[in-house]
Amino acid sequence: MALDILLRVEEGAFADLTLDAFLSDRPTLDPRDRALATELVYGSLRLRGRLDFALCRFCRKPLAKVEPRVLALLRLGAYQLLILDRIPDRAAVHETVALARREGLERATGFINGILRALIRERAEIPWPKAGTSPAAYLEQVLSLPRWLARRWLKEYGVEEAIALAEAMARPAPFTLRVNTLRLSREEYLSRLEEAGHQAVPTKFAPEGVTIVHRSEKPLPGSDEGWFQVQDEASMLIAHLVAPTGEERILDACAAPGGKTTHLAALCRNRAAIFALDLHPKRVQMVAAGAERLGCQGIETKAWDATVTPPFIEPESVDRVLVDAPCSGLGVLRRNPETRWRRNEAEIAAMAARQSTILNGVAPLVAPEGRLLYSLCTLPPEETTGVIDDFLKDHPDFVREDLRDTAPEDWRGLFDEEGNLRTFPHRHGGMDAFFAARFRKIR
Repeated sequence: MALDILLRVEEGAFADLTLDAFLSDRPTLDPRDRALATELVYGSLRLRGRLDFALCRFCRKPLAKVEPRVLALLRLGAYQLLILDRIPDRAAVHETVALARREGLERATGFINGILRALIRERAEIPWPKAGTSPAAYLEQVLSLPRWLARRWLKEYGVEEAIALAEAMARPAPFTLRVNTLRLSREEYLSRLEEAGHQAVPTKFAPEGVTIVHRSEKPLPGSDEGWFQVQDEASMLIAHLVAPTGEERILDACAAPGGKTTHLAALCRNRAAIFALDLHPKRVQMVAAGAERLGCQGIETKAWDATVTPPFIEPESVDRVLVDAPCSGLGVLRRNPETRWRRNEAEIAAMAARQSTILNGVAPLVAPEGRLLYSLCTLPPEETTGVIDDFLKDHPDFVREDLRDTAPEDWRGLFDEEGNLRTFPHRHGGMDAFFAARFRKIR
């Protein structure tokens, strides 16, 4: 299953959606096998740079010339040999070779067997780069950043901070849930988790969040009843920063998959009128389905390209606008590890241009004294401060607000010197890297 998923990812599929689909089709699969498949998929994608550095030492030809199916098998085997500690070496090699045979790759079994056995014999002699002497190589070949991103982070953050950030991105993300407060309180849900044998703790900042520390073999309680939404803690902060008050008109301009949309509905106790837009009709259906599962009301969904001002919403008629913009996704590399190998630096400027277009498109809809929150799960200044600086230059009728003025006191460490939200996994308890800025329309 892991091999099939990795090959689909190589063809352009998303790892999380593909894995979810595979697991949903196999509801009786042993929980231990589900966990192992997940570990193999996400781990071998997150640490592909490290695996390839090791494999290069024992492969007679460049990895770029190795058949994709064979290379995927080598990475799966190497991940078990180098990273996992509960699978015996002989089992990892045997299963990888047997899988190659089942895939019709009999001709490659000797090649795979030879490389993996050489890796076992000589793995202690691999000359891994050292952080102190070769930080760029360390980021690339140990912490598995693409070369362009390693250089960028060194330039933007310095050696120590870049390494700490990359180390956090190389580890699995915490498994966090937003409790649906339309159904029950966080305290009630923590009790239900405990009754089902799960270990969970409240998130530090988000008042509705819980982090699952250890899962039992029982399913999470309340999935069908809409008791929770899988969502990172940083993502949970965004709806709070929109600062809804209840009976108002809200636009979520880039709504899918709907976590923030439904969070806004919950914060407003279903009293707000929410427009939820997204470019892709299938993703709009996800928003609608999620709202129904969670019991969220007052949400009107529509497929729409947010780079174009929606003519079906009257100018200056919306009290709160959220633009959780499509972005390079460099703040969620743990959750979407294939992004490491798909993104390139040239795309960042194009992303920033699109984000600016979306902000310009929704600005006329904001009512006087209304708020516009711009958020995204990435790091580059082109997409963050660059976009908001350009927006303010082009829109003198908006002013940027200092989010520290209205945020809870214990959130103070989550903001930069200008009052923008900036979260980092290595600084803020493991939450994803997010950025957010809020504007108020003054006339």
